[in-house]
Amino acid sequence: MTAIEQNQLGNTLWKIADDLRGSMDADDFKDYMLSFLFLRYLSDNYETAAKSELGKDYPVLDKEDKRTPLSLWYKANPADIDVFEKQMRRKIHYVVEPQYLWSNIADLARRQSKELLDTLQKSFKYIEEQSFESSFSGLFSEINLSSDKLGKNYEERNKLLCTIIQKIAEGIAKFSVDSDTLGDAYEYLIGKFAAGSGKKAGEFYTPQQISSILSEIVTLDSQDPSLGKKKKLDKVLDFACGSGSLLLNVRKKIKDAGGNIGKLYGQEKNITTYNLARMNMLLHGMKDTEFEIHHGDTLENDWELLNEMNPAKKMEFDAVVANPPFSYRWDASEEMGKDFRFKNYGLAPKSAADFAFLLHGFHFLSKEGTMAIILPHGVLFRGGAEERIRKKLLLDGNIDTVIGLPANLFFSTGIPVCILVLKKCKKFDDVLFINASADGHFEKGKRQNRLRPEDISEIVATYQNRNTIDRYSRKVSMQEIEKNDFNLNISRYVSTAIDEEIIDLKEVHDKLVDIEKKAADAAQKHNEFLKELGLPPL
Repeated sequence: MTAIEQNQLGNTLWKIADDLRGSMDADDFKDYMLSFLFLRYLSDNYETAAKSELGKDYPVLDKEDKRTPLSLWYKANPADIDVFEKQMRRKIHYVVEPQYLWSNIADLARRQSKELLDTLQKSFKYIEEQSFESSFSGLFSEINLSSDKLGKNYEERNKLLCTIIQKIAEGIAKFSVDSDTLGDAYEYLIGKFAAGSGKKAGEFYTPQQISSILSEIVTLDSQDPSLGKKKKLDKVLDFACGSGSLLLNVRKKIKDAGGNIGKLYGQEKNITTYNLARMNMLLHGMKDTEFEIHHGDTLENDWELLNEMNPAKKMEFDAVVANPPFSYRWDASEEMGKDFRFKNYGLAPKSAADFAFLLHGFHFLSKEGTMAIILPHGVLFRGGAEERIRKKLLLDGNIDTVIGLPANLFFSTGIPVCILVLKKCKKFDDVLFINASADGHFEKGKRQNRLRPEDISEIVATYQNRNTIDRYSRKVSMQEIEKNDFNLNISRYVSTAIDEEIIDLKEVHDKLVDIEKKAADAAQKHNEFLKELGLPPL
């Protein structure tokens, strides 16, 4: 499918969502729409694999026959079902019984069947509890099919769901879709819903343009980025993963460059967003063994996987990326100060957990890894506890690059943000500053600003080659940073101001005198003509 067709599919699905949600809040309707798209993907992928597995035994139906081919095979071969499902679990890691496939659900919707709502509820429960060998408990926990928002009674809710599912089925049927395309459509819809959610969007979505910068940075060689992409990332962590888009972007960058990736790890506190992330992973063709998403509080560090006290057994990641909530209020208790993540640095203030999030991710970064995190500008210059943490990170040689971005790039906030790139063992003893916030380095929009592909490429190339560019980037020595009391305010080191032209006052004076003389000569000559004509002089 071409990029234009992908965009058309995204627009088609968005129009369906916009037309059908009625008075329902976009953020609520999002959960229904994305869940149905997820069910469509699981079903299509399963039926394609089943067709390949069964070969000539896979039933072929007439176009007019709307039954599910697998339902006929199941009915005709009851003794072979267990063997078939075991094989499917080996091949694609999950099973969907015929009555719960999208093709059957869509047919019920087409016929306006009263059984649709009941079948859909059973389908969601089956996928949560039985489809996968690993537990996907609660995957649809936020999808309330009995909600009054869908209708006052069963009949009204069933009727609306029939309409929604039928429209989605008809909309997708116009396109030839594969798993990557549906994954991209899912991402497109997440972005569109985020745009309509305002501040709520910060809970689940990092704009693709910013996600691309972080992903490009952490996939480059950590010691010398100019060498290009790494060949493999074994483990990647996003401890505030939202819908998982940033993790998937890292995976795409490394695979597009011909490299390999091991396992993706994410953590998310919001239950709805946590479920979005799990669906997003599967929708992009990832097996349940290739990712692990934990529902929990990052700052409390309630993930058993990351709570190993023995340093020899500590989990470490080749790449850490994150877009945590900005200036989040947290419980910076005395007991928290003893936590292994913070005890060598001190605690971030209660009013702003920015450095707490940073130190959490940094603790689990491997010695050869790269961390890229989005933070508000305040972390660069605020005093007190944050200054002490910043100073130690600088003196230990852990801050590699500071990138300033334009204001108003996010749906959730209009403030300008920065990207900090950290490493435990970095080659260069200076700090690279990139000031990408000035006019000309982004596209201004009415509601939001946008980084264009060329702006993203310029940032990444400058990081990769550590270029010094006038009014854009500069490598700054630790001596200079120390003279500035470890203040990392970007404009101190890379000013975007254009120097005023130096004016030579004597030269200007001489020109004015010359102009006045020429004007006087011209006036005298003019008056001579007027005198000849018998007219009064000027």
